[in-house]
Amino acid sequence: MTDDDYPGPETFAGLEDFLQHYIDEHQEFLSWIGTSVEDIDQGTMTLAVPYDEKLTNTRPNTDDDRRADIHGGIAATLIDTVGGLSLRTELADPFAASIATINLNVNYLRPATGDLVATANVIRTGSTVGVSAVTVESTTPDGETREVATGQGAYRIFRE
Repeated sequence: MTDDDYPGPETFAGLEDFLQHYIDEHQEFLSWIGTSVEDIDQGTMTLAVPYDEKLTNTRPNTDDDRRADIHGGIAATLIDTVGGLSLRTELADPFAASIATINLNVNYLRPATGDLVATANVIRTGSTVGVSAVTVESTTPDGETREVATGQGAYRIFRE
């Protein structure tokens, strides 16, 4: 697809549809790990990645029946991505800006053994810099949902 025939934001039902299309069609890694846009509201956004063995650490003991843990880089990717994208919900025109990561902090709390759900909350959106706080949750083998990572990102906002 060339830039000339790329569908503009006006062809989508809203920001959620536009961002899902963008992930599916233009972000091969995010698409490959199965990233989906779950929720968008003013100042907040949620992305999810389903559990898949291709995303796990290799478990040395193959006799262990437990699920392998998802690699921490997947949680970090979600924190970075949802943190930056959530800033768009605070912009007058969310389609007319570029956002780049300045700084990213990730705190791992426990292993992730199920689907990942990352929710970002915008802390501040300034004229050139925005900051978001993110919580990543995962389902445990017994069905309980627990925090597995938290993070914070600072992002440069390039307004057109």
